[in-house]
Amino acid sequence: MAETEFDLIIVGGGPGGYVAAIRAAQLGMRTALVEREHLGGICLNWGCIPTKALLRTAELYHLAQHADDFGIQIKGLSLDFKKVVERSRAVAERLNAGVGHLLKKNKVSVFDGHGRLGGAGRLRIGKDGETATEIGAPHIILATGARARTLPGLEPDGKRIWTYREAMVPPALPKSVLVVGSGAIGIEFASFYRDLGSEVTVVEVLPRILPVEDEEISALARKTFEAQGMAIHTSASVAAIKRAGAGVVATIDGAGGTFEVAAERVILAVGIVGNVEDLGLEGTGVVIDKGHIVTDPFSETGEPGIYAIGDVAGPPWLAHKASHEGVICVEKIAGQNDVHPLDTSNVPGCTYCRPHVASVGLTEVGATERGFAVRVGRFPFLANGKAIALGDEEGLIKTVFDAKTGALLGAHMIGAEVTELIHGFGIARMLETTEAELIETVFPHPTLSEIMHEAVLDAFGRAIHF
Repeated sequence: MAETEFDLIIVGGGPGGYVAAIRAAQLGMRTALVEREHLGGICLNWGCIPTKALLRTAELYHLAQHADDFGIQIKGLSLDFKKVVERSRAVAERLNAGVGHLLKKNKVSVFDGHGRLGGAGRLRIGKDGETATEIGAPHIILATGARARTLPGLEPDGKRIWTYREAMVPPALPKSVLVVGSGAIGIEFASFYRDLGSEVTVVEVLPRILPVEDEEISALARKTFEAQGMAIHTSASVAAIKRAGAGVVATIDGAGGTFEVAAERVILAVGIVGNVEDLGLEGTGVVIDKGHIVTDPFSETGEPGIYAIGDVAGPPWLAHKASHEGVICVEKIAGQNDVHPLDTSNVPGCTYCRPHVASVGLTEVGATERGFAVRVGRFPFLANGKAIALGDEEGLIKTVFDAKTGALLGAHMIGAEVTELIHGFGIARMLETTEAELIETVFPHPTLSEIMHEAVLDAFGRAIHF
């Protein structure tokens, strides 16, 4: 008979849940993980990983179209879109199997089905009408993730109006796409489809695209995307949408008035809402605010023994934030003495469009609004030898320092591979590094990372190569 009593139960096998389960097992806890659909969650199966596989194809296709710049002749270049999608799904399936192997290796008991609280320390697991299995533990972590938010009048139909799921597995490449929302998800899909040849229009209700990024980076991103052929409308919203031929016609309310946009497909990327339904939270002390579970700094809810991590617990909605929250939550439950709450200002954000965008910490405006006197450094990719050699000269790295203490308040990047560079400034912030240590650090040459160094030097009037 399968074990039914545990030290810890985790509901949800995404990047928060499965990482928490593995860490709990490492700490000697008898751990159960309940997942109703796919191990690895949305991130691994329908988000972070498969989209990066798609974007890699778009990057290679773009480079192939410009191979002549590198002295390479390519004749008969074509795109097998079915194979593009198949490769993306294969990558996700491979990693899904890998998560299963890791859980088995760490002796985590995995239950297939939907978990619902059934009283203090109890969880009922149901699947396809079968009699529910009941398991118990003094601690239960809810890591149920989130789903795409929809808008009235723009409900996805899976055919002409898509969420991220349909946008990842279309049967054919649409000739034109309307992307509603310009956060990371919207811009990544806009970049993917534009690089493969679709006509792309982006509509954003806020005054600028990538609204959580530094204003200067956001403006440079818009300029770059428009130069690539995207049509971008900010301070605009979709007022109505109607079927027309094989596609749709959307009525847009913009700053300059109302206009129409025709497109074969619409991608909704207007945020997410936590999966808080049918969890048995009624009658508990768990508080839900704006579709997300309220927690304290160690992921505890208002109900003793119940915790929440990841997207269901609110922003930032990032896989790496969920994983780190899971580790902190489990270590606190296990009685570790050196556990520290997560400072979300130290969580890097990455957008894998072309060019990449990445950031950590406060923006220049955010730092000023908090009362800091700031020193700002900037260094462009076009002054970096490695960027020129790569043929990727468009970009900027910006640093924001406290003028009084030299503390690094934030770093903001747009350019080639900046998603692989941002961790350097993340480490600097975690170590409470000042400009002195960063200036004295030796960066290898020739690398893109030298732009980071020069952006620090520039904040203190010491940039060498620009």
